[in-house]
Parts: sequence; C-alpha cells; structure tokens
Amino acid sequence: MNYFNLASRKKRWSVTCYAIATILLLAISFANAETAINTPPLDLTKNIRVTMVTSIGTIEIELYSAKAPITVNNFVQYIDNNFYNNTIFHRVIPGFMIQGGGLGKGMVEKATQPPIKNEAGNGLANLRGTIAMARNQSINSASSQFYINLVDNAYLNHKDDVAANYGYCVFGKVVKGMDVVDKIAKVPTTTVGIYRNVPQSDVVILEVKRSK
Repeated sequence: MNYFNLASRKKRWSVTCYAIATILLLAISFANAETAINTPPLDLTKNIRVTMVTSIGTIEIELYSAKAPITVNNFVQYIDNNFYNNTIFHRVIPGFMIQGGGLGKGMVEKATQPPIKNEAGNGLANLRGTIAMARNQSINSASSQFYINLVDNAYLNHKDDVAANYGYCVFGKVVKGMDVVDKIAKVPTTTVGIYRNVPQSDVVILEVKRSK
C-alpha cells in the first residue's frame, strides 16, 4: 500500500509540479485496481444533485451526467447503497483539495466495487469547487474515493492519453456549501502511521443522498 507525502505548507501548485501531482491524489490501494468496468449510464437528460451532510456542515453537489456518465453512475450507486455514510475526509490539504470516500473512522478501509473507466477527457477542468475521482497510478483505477478542489488545479486535467498526462476525472461541482468545504480545509491535521494530512478530529460524512 502506498501513501505519498503531500506538501501541505504549499498554497500554490504549478504545472512544473505535475510529476508530483500525479501521485498526490492516489487513492489508498484497493484489491481490484487494475480491471476497469463500464457501468451503464443514468438518465443523461438532466444533471443529478446530491446532498452531503458532514459533521461540519452540508454540501450540495451537482453531478454532470452527460459529461461523465460512467463516473456519475458509479458515484450514485455508492450513494444509493449508503456506502459513504459515516466515512471520513481522510486527507485535507489547504490550497489544494480535500479527499474522502474510502475510509471510516480509525482510517479503516471499506471494500469497494470494481474500478471504473477514467473519463478525464470529458472536457471538464479541475477548477475550484469541482469534485473529481481520486485514483492510483493506473489510469482506470478509481473506485469510491473523490476529492473537492479548493483552488484551480490545472495540472490535474487531462492533456493526452499518455498515462502521466491522463489526468483526473471531474464529474460535478459544489453548488452550495463551498463555505463548508473551506472550513474543512482549515481543520488541523496530523500524521497517523503512514498517513499524512489526516484531520486531528474526524471530519465525518454523516450521509450522502440524492437531493429531492
């Protein structure tokens, strides 16, 4: 299992840091990270809104079904199965992103569905407030973990089909509660074993559900 050190003191990241950035968002390794599957898309005629209730506040996210059908369908399946309930934001880096969706309290990994195809080439950029899939160095290795961009992170965007340039798939955007995201970004962090940038007190995702 690999977990890479992130320079939390740095507030700005540049394109010249891309070699480092490709490992910044590594999802903590899960068993089936090599064989990607294509899940069927949801209704592409409209975007989907979901509500994420955290221990710090509520975040509303709009999911771009037409731009990232496989990713959105996968994310919504996890939501409908209550997978994200009582998981934590396990990685928080001011000036970069907050990451969650794969671990429970005590940094305990959750079993996931098989990984999905990477849709990073959908034209959506890693801008402030967008939500994207975390993954390991394998292009098609994203499963449940996601991150929310705190700033524009252009070097995480898809550039071409070379593995090092493939990028991270954006599939939605925070439409309400970005102040909550910013509050999460300010919590004190520590090192827990091999894990760095871990909130000292758990930031819990209490519930994620489709918005009515």
